[in-house]
Amino acid sequence: MGAVHAWLKKVADRLRPRSRRVKVLLAGLGLSALVIAFAMRTPAPIGHWDGADGQDRFLRAYTEAFAALPDPAETIDVRTDFGIVRVYRFAGTGGDADIPLLLLPGRASATPVWADNMPLLLPFGDVYTVDLLGEPGMSVQNRPIDNDEAQAEWLHQTLRALPPDEFHLVGLSIGGWTAVNLALHRPDHIASMTVIDPVHVFADIPFGTIVRSIPAALPWLPRSWRDSFNSYTAGGTPVEDEPVADMIEAGMQHYKLRLPQPTRISEERLRRIDLPVLAIIAGDSVMHDPQSAAETARQALPRGTVRLYPDASHAVNGEQPERIAADIGGFIGARP
Repeated sequence: MGAVHAWLKKVADRLRPRSRRVKVLLAGLGLSALVIAFAMRTPAPIGHWDGADGQDRFLRAYTEAFAALPDPAETIDVRTDFGIVRVYRFAGTGGDADIPLLLLPGRASATPVWADNMPLLLPFGDVYTVDLLGEPGMSVQNRPIDNDEAQAEWLHQTLRALPPDEFHLVGLSIGGWTAVNLALHRPDHIASMTVIDPVHVFADIPFGTIVRSIPAALPWLPRSWRDSFNSYTAGGTPVEDEPVADMIEAGMQHYKLRLPQPTRISEERLRRIDLPVLAIIAGDSVMHDPQSAAETARQALPRGTVRLYPDASHAVNGEQPERIAADIGGFIGARP
């Protein structure tokens, strides 16, 4: 494990600079819209753009941010009962993992949010990414997703259509909830799960965070209000103008979510998950009480491994990508 961590650190050192930029981007996972946007829905049944100009702005930022990733080996559009799901396969650069990773991003962030993690994960083997259906990205929703079962079903159909029989899921923030929700309803193609500071899984979102998110969830207010909240989730790091930040901002402002409010996962339901789970909790996260979340994960997960990262904000996968890659590699038993 120590050798893996040292090797990953060398790789990461070659990838700098990233520091402040990445911290904010990975914190800004659209969480300002996580609670309040649901309450402000209009009757339209599926997610949609508010107009061509807003969509074009997002696509420009998405394309520019995507350029920071390695070139994907494949771009796959999977047709499901709820829409077309965009999947990318990135070819591994080595490693001995027989089962590929599949990454699920946070709210409004899509595949480009993994740019700084990807080079540290590819040495383990192939990595797939998904743009969540019903979120800003390249996936296109065409039927309503109105409950947790439907949220699990579109992802199950996506995994079933891909060549590998199983995946090691890695979910960030709401992507962590998406992975756990899939495991509760359709676990067929999951070998293991890593959840990175997931929301609505091990603890509730604090009331103070909900209150602070209200101005940021109103798209007609100035961008500075959304930037302020995103900085708050990243431990106070200022937001800088750059492609991933612009992509997240454009998605938050111009894409109209029409997804159900995620159901908080109870401890009783967590105890039903008969899969290896690595839970990474950020010690300074404002999206839940970190100590309480870590304790719940330790007590409720039958096959759980819990890592509490002191001094990490909800932007943990941008702040500590080397440690996360090392922990994932040790967890799935992969070596570079």
